[in-house]
Amino acid sequence: MEIVQICLLVLCAILITLVLLQSSKSGDMGNIMSGATSDLFKNRKERGSELVISRLTLILGLVFVITCLIISFM
Repeated sequence: MEIVQICLLVLCAILITLVLLQSSKSGDMGNIMSGATSDLFKNRKERGSELVISRLTLILGLVFVITCLIISFM
């Protein structure tokens, strides 16, 4: 049980770091409220490091949920 908790703690630190490394889209969100026309819903493709960080965040998020479920059933 202790090993799973340590893994969860390390996973949390890595996940927080990855979320903070992702590019900010807050400027686009502000345009929704002001009614300005924006390309918020424009089909943008992530490339390079953005794509890697995005996919890694998704994978580690799923691992986080699974680890939490394992801890809850122990």
